[in-house]
Parts: sequence; structure tokens; C-alpha cells
Amino acid sequence: MPVVSQIVVQKEYEKNTNIKPSDIKCIRDWLSKQPHLPKDHITDLDLILAFHCCECCSDTTKRVIDLNYTLRSLFTFYQLRTIDERLEGALRTWLITPLATTTKKGYRAIYCQLLDSDSQKFIYGDVVRAFVMIMDLWLSEEGTAPGTVVIVNMDKVSLGHVSRIDLTVAQQFFYFLQEAMFVRLKEFHFINAPSFMDNLMSMVRPFMKKELLEMLQVHPAGSSTVQEYIPISALPKDAGGDNKNGEQLRDEIWNKLKANENFFQEESKCRVDESKRPGGSKNLSTFFSGIDASFKRLEID
Repeated sequence: MPVVSQIVVQKEYEKNTNIKPSDIKCIRDWLSKQPHLPKDHITDLDLILAFHCCECCSDTTKRVIDLNYTLRSLFTFYQLRTIDERLEGALRTWLITPLATTTKKGYRAIYCQLLDSDSQKFIYGDVVRAFVMIMDLWLSEEGTAPGTVVIVNMDKVSLGHVSRIDLTVAQQFFYFLQEAMFVRLKEFHFINAPSFMDNLMSMVRPFMKKELLEMLQVHPAGSSTVQEYIPISALPKDAGGDNKNGEQLRDEIWNKLKANENFFQEESKCRVDESKRPGGSKNLSTFFSGIDASFKRLEID
């Protein structure tokens, strides 16, 4: 099992007084009896993140852990975890970065902004791969948060970008975000939404559960209504905020990814061996022919 600083784990127990070492031990004991799961590569911090996002319900946590690592093994955006030219290309077109400023409800935000308006450079699958890599590294460094917020700035997005969305990857991404990611998703914002926002929503709405649609906020171009949720000053300078500009933030996140290549090499070992799964193996059709309602639901206020 990879080493995670006991200091980091101890800070999580101090931050979340409702999570006890005995809770995590019980989950670890269950994990040790699951022959298909990568138990030797799942850290105590991973278990804490899962337990926290499931509102400290052990049964739900076990289902979500199984689902999370199963989907990492099946979904395209988890099948390549290298710091390569394709990843760099994705981050030259899109800024994807956590914001240092919390929302007005104390949630942590991850912010996405198109940097290059040339739609021919937009490869949706690579951008999604970059997003989940940044999220995984962020969670490993920051640990649990009361809630997570996604903010997507649509300022430079065109119909050309929308037409290049890979719907198979979009379906997988929204399923993972809603059902398996180790976060408490609380808000999802589209800011500077263009006139063709309905076209985009008609494509992705089928992949969104009622809970996500209810938390979704669309802020029209030129509107400042997002400041009801997070200070405008938290945004990049080129998006009207007081933060660094988008390219500076992009360079920082790219350098952070490069400096943590070993983290992703270790994470790539967290995959399921379906040949050892009790009751038979699972594949993509297991999830998209009918979604098991017992899996984790979104947590919203």
C-alpha cells in the first residue's frame, strides 16, 4: 500500500470529528475481503474521502468504493494517466484549476475556462482526462471539503466546440461525477453562458440526474449573478477577477502535474481485476443498460 503521511490522515480526523480511525479500520477490513479491488494501492486517505462523501454511511461507502475503482478500470479518461503531449495540449486549450477562495457557503471550487478559441484544438476526451487528473491530485493534497463546486466559464466557447463533444465520454464523465467521485458535489455553474446554451444542454441533459439539474445554475453572458455564490475577485484576472490571469494559473497547474508524475503512476495501479470479482465481472453495459439506484446519490443542500 502506498505511504500516505500519518500527519495528513491525522489532520483529516481533526477536521472531521465524526470520522474515527475505527470507522476506517472497519472499511479496511471489508476491503481486505474483496479479491477484485486493488486493496494494496488504496490509502487510508482514499477511504476517508469515500466515507466523508457518503455522509459517513458505511454501507454506501462500500458501494461507492467498489463503483469508483470499477469505473476507473472501465472509463476511457482513466486509462491513460501519463504526463504527455496530449495532456499538455488539453491544458493549452482549457484552464482547469482549483480556486484558493472558498464559496460563500465554505465550499471548494474547481474552475474551468477556455483559453484558446480555436475549436479545432479542442479534444473533449483529453480535457476530461485532464479534469479528473487535476481533481485526483487536488483531493490527495487537500483532503475532504464540506462541498465541491464546479464553475465552467463559457466565454470563448462556440458552437464549433459543442459539436466536438464526444457524447460517449460525456456520458461516462457525468456518471462518474454524480455517482462515484469522492466529493460532495454541491453546485455546478455555467458562467457567461452564450445564446446557444440550450443546444449544449440538450446534448448533456440526458446524462444529468434530477439532483444535478436542480443544482445547476446558468449565468448569462455579462451577468454577475455568480457573485451570489463566490466572490468575483476569486476568478482569474482575464475573467474579471483579482486572481492571476488564466495562462499563469494554467502554467502553475501544468507544473504541479509534472512534479507529481509518481502520484499518477501509483494511482494507475488502482484498478479492478474483474476475473476475481465475486458474482461475475462487470463491463460498460452493466452501468448504461440500467443504473443501480442503490449507488450513491448526489448530496445537495
